Amino acid sequence: MDFNIKLIFSGIAIALALAGFIPYIALILRGKVKPHVFSWVIWGITTTIVFFAQLEAEGGMGAWPIGLSGFITIFIAFLAYIKRGDATITKLDWGFLALALASLPLWYVTNDPLWAVLILTTIDMIGFGPTFRKAYLRPFEDSRVFFIIMILRNVCSVVALEAYSVTTVLFPFCLAVGFLILLMILQFRRSVLSHQAA
Repeated sequence: MDFNIKLIFSGIAIALALAGFIPYIALILRGKVKPHVFSWVIWGITTTIVFFAQLEAEGGMGAWPIGLSGFITIFIAFLAYIKRGDATITKLDWGFLALALASLPLWYVTNDPLWAVLILTTIDMIGFGPTFRKAYLRPFEDSRVFFIIMILRNVCSVVALEAYSVTTVLFPFCLAVGFLILLMILQFRRSVLSHQAA
């Protein structure tokens, strides 16, 4: 694909990331959205490391939206902690966090971008666990629009990649799938709870 088209898709992915994250951060600050801190810590760490792995695997400008998202995700994890977004942390959540953090040394030992992305994508998917649980129990405490934007951002990130391989494509593809599942949980549970309240 033409370099200029990839640059355009990278720009669209970055714009979508900003369009999703800025209102999401504003909703957190106003107390209308309460993200689960453990998920965002896991996502912040893994997304930032995958960004560097994608750069090493020649993902080029297609990795830029992932890098931006990684740094913003770390900021959201910080906000979730100081604003006490979701203070209900279960033993299962601790298990998700422990499993994710225990997997990080494996990435370091492999010292290979492909293994890094495989391990970190797995960790990132584990990171959805606390948020899936929260979305099921309290579906009105998160933003469906944000997750739609993140799905589109990941699709544009894949299109913008300069080199296609498992190393460069796996992470944004799996994120899009994870956000889609989360969106379906939110929609389903909102519908069920709205009918029960009527």
